[in-house]
Amino acid sequence: MLRGAGGTGKGAQGRQRGKRPSCRAKGTLDGVETTVSDPLVGRLLDGRYRVGERIARGGMATVYQGTDTRLDREVALKVMHPGFAEDHAFVERFVREARIAARVSHPNVVSVFDQGDDEGLVFLAMEYVHGRTLRDLLRERGRFGAAEALDIMQPVLAGLAAAHDAGLVHRDIKPENVLIADDGRIKVADFGLSRAASTASAQSTQGVLIGTVAYLSPEQVERGTADMRSDVYAAGVLLFELLTGSTPYAGESPLAVAYQHVNGQVPAPSTLAPGTPSAVDALVLAATQRDPGLRPAHAAALLADVRRVRRDLPEVADPVADLGHQTLVVALPGTAAAAKTDQAPKPGKPPKELKAPRKRRRKGPILLALLLVLAVAAGGTGWWFGSGRYTPVPSVLGQDQPTAEATLATADLKSEVSESVYSEDVPAGLVISTDPEPAVDARRGSTVALVLSLGPERYAVPELANLTADEAKATLEGTKLALGPVAEEYSETVEAGRIIRFDPPVGTSSKPQTPVSVWVSKGPAPVPVPKIVGASAADAQKALKSVGLSGKEVGREFSETAPKGVVIRSDPAPDTVVNKGTEVKYVVSDGPPPVPVPNVTDKKLSDAEKILSDAGFKVSVNKPPVVILNRVISQSPGGGNTAPRGSTVTITVI
Repeated sequence: MLRGAGGTGKGAQGRQRGKRPSCRAKGTLDGVETTVSDPLVGRLLDGRYRVGERIARGGMATVYQGTDTRLDREVALKVMHPGFAEDHAFVERFVREARIAARVSHPNVVSVFDQGDDEGLVFLAMEYVHGRTLRDLLRERGRFGAAEALDIMQPVLAGLAAAHDAGLVHRDIKPENVLIADDGRIKVADFGLSRAASTASAQSTQGVLIGTVAYLSPEQVERGTADMRSDVYAAGVLLFELLTGSTPYAGESPLAVAYQHVNGQVPAPSTLAPGTPSAVDALVLAATQRDPGLRPAHAAALLADVRRVRRDLPEVADPVADLGHQTLVVALPGTAAAAKTDQAPKPGKPPKELKAPRKRRRKGPILLALLLVLAVAAGGTGWWFGSGRYTPVPSVLGQDQPTAEATLATADLKSEVSESVYSEDVPAGLVISTDPEPAVDARRGSTVALVLSLGPERYAVPELANLTADEAKATLEGTKLALGPVAEEYSETVEAGRIIRFDPPVGTSSKPQTPVSVWVSKGPAPVPVPKIVGASAADAQKALKSVGLSGKEVGREFSETAPKGVVIRSDPAPDTVVNKGTEVKYVVSDGPPPVPVPNVTDKKLSDAEKILSDAGFKVSVNKPPVVILNRVISQSPGGGNTAPRGSTVTITVI
């Protein structure tokens, strides 16, 4: 699948326009200026950003000139189209990439100030650049000479290298995303938008690819993936276009162009622009290799190559100082201020601003002669004040401090460690970067600042067992880690509300903000009340204790059915689920209730036995050896007393 993302079409914020209070906004569509009604003009976004004139509209967003009412500064407001704003995956990725882009602070990168969402309007607040885009300049100039093209590429690559150092891949380098301020400063715009667009739905990204496919790397076309080497590829295509006035591939459709990226090899610029130095051809060919592994791995690496090649080319006037104002400067032949024109004048058209040519022809030889006289007079001193006064900074990246110091010393340079920073890629103690950068000319005897690696930033997970979740959070924040998901589970040994276990375990070396998951105790697991009804009080106590409960006899009652001394009922009732440690109260039977004992004295034995039996008593008879009358003469308990039903009444007969 082809993946790509366009930012805002025709130079999102590169055009300088005056403010208008009306709700009519001008836009540019295919080079034709149109006036349309825009309901966003005049609106206050997020209670802070006043939307002004619409600057441009592209495949992903519309850009407005705006005002930050809180800081009273001019900003560019990039508002996502509804199709993207409704795509949850896009918005989530967009917000994340915007935060990363906001951390890139570099003079050649358009600053991202803020990101917000106002009732579904997802927007960015960015630095407003008065000027225009490199695309505008290419349309006017056609192409540039080799020295001018490399001078333009250096700030582009410097900004791109700063982004790469921050772990940010642009994914959409093209002339539309290179802004040229009125004072000649060059800035790269639209970091992060194309990465966000890679998650957007096919419908929301439809039409975005057309303006970008000319710069897509083969891996973006084939797999939809991109890294720093993909940006290097796009930068190589951009350099090709600056040198030749056109992109390397053309076709009737974006698919046809994409096919050539995958299956072709970008030609040398000299095939279209004769006279291009072979070293410049080599820069383009190295950056646009189909195999990413054969390209420079980082924008900084390509920048170093560009600077090295640029030193061997003739000096020209500052190629960008007047680009914003479209000023063309023609300098004296052979001087340091070479002409800003990028090519010979076209047939039939006079060169722009060629003023007083005769004076220039006279002045050139005079200056040349004067320089020769000075050179002879100066002798060896001229070498020191010329190229010998400076030396290229050797690359010490990846070296330890003693080795780096020795390497720099061989180039007559001093060194000092300016700072040490964490790095995921460079082992601890090795050089990450230098100031000046490698290959930059530095004055002999000057000091090169070294930035050393502290290695990967890691923090050991602290002991969290038996802490509360709040205590764990505070502890983790102290070690730059984060509290992750909090789950609960039962524990027989850990008090409720305290941490049982956590993951990663204690001592694990973890990246900053690594979430640590914790499991908090809910106390012992609940248990069902055992069935103690019908058991003796002693047995009931044993049964309750065996499951972690305690028992308490709270009373005794008569029972027609339960023998004396056994449990009649419990509270909670049997099988009720309760927490361990719960006290179970129970009632013990006192046996059947007492009833009146009938008086059977002087009754015949048979009659007495029947009366007592009918009353619910058992009968025990005492007989003398010789029974004469067969009558009851006494009973125990006596008649009129009470005794439990079922108890025994003893009678004596004579």
